[in-house]
Amino acid sequence: MKSNPILATLGVALAATTFCSAAGAQQLKMMTGPQGGSWYPLGGAIQGIVEKAVSGASMQVLPGAGISNVVGVNAGKAELGFGNAVSSVDGVNGAAPFKGKQDNVCQVATLYFQYFHAVALADAGVKSMGEAKGKVLTTQQKGNTGEQMTRDALKVYGLDYAAMSKVNHSNYTDSVSQLKDGHAQVFTLITTVPASSVMDLASARDIRVLDFPNDKFLALQKINKGYDKRIIKAGSYPKQDKDVQTIGTWTHLIASCKLPTDTVYKITKALAENVGNLGNVVKAVKGLTVKDMAADVGVPYHPGAKKYYQEAKVL
Repeated sequence: MKSNPILATLGVALAATTFCSAAGAQQLKMMTGPQGGSWYPLGGAIQGIVEKAVSGASMQVLPGAGISNVVGVNAGKAELGFGNAVSSVDGVNGAAPFKGKQDNVCQVATLYFQYFHAVALADAGVKSMGEAKGKVLTTQQKGNTGEQMTRDALKVYGLDYAAMSKVNHSNYTDSVSQLKDGHAQVFTLITTVPASSVMDLASARDIRVLDFPNDKFLALQKINKGYDKRIIKAGSYPKQDKDVQTIGTWTHLIASCKLPTDTVYKITKALAENVGNLGNVVKAVKGLTVKDMAADVGVPYHPGAKKYYQEAKVL
């Protein structure tokens, strides 16, 4: 059977068109956080912004965690991801728990501050992290910045996981269930204020949010200079009748340093112009300015982000 030269020509043209479209498309992956936290829905909001702002781009939002996101972006498993400055700086410098310098990680935008919460059941007799010895602790899985911060918080009180009667590594929802049922007495996490998971717990059990006084804060800064201190204001949680000093770090958006300059420029510009949409998803983002986004957290700027901030005259 003879082939039809016209159909053959059309077939070649169609194949070429399809190839060009695929070649021109940008498939982006973004690592966010566990379900139940603030990062996953924020990632969805950024997905919508990026797909509108960057012609031909499509984005897949993936779960993740502060430390594993840095590793994933560095290794090329994703082009974008959320990080916590305290652990991202460790990654860039090759400090523990990272195995070598993460030199393919660049800063795109600083977004908001995350507060470390150490929460105990009110009837557990735990008034400080130092009194958590012998209790059941529930925290995030390894690879999460909150889990790393938990170990640091215990360390400045002379404790470690071995000092606990048991340590559970769970997501926020499971951790709350463990405390509600009395299977754990202390819960640690890093998130915004008020934390929905802590509010959920407080709806069923009386809680105490633990304080980190200045001497412990200074000890934590010796471990990692990325730690900062903040106040969880009185009334943030039910029956919290006084301010509580805690520690925390900045959430920021990172990208592969290999991602094209023009792409990151467009992403940065789009985020700056759509802060209101992000603030509707995570309240802590409300009021974010371009100058805030450009804040130096110790991670090298991506050339595309740097170009935008310089044009905006904030760098």
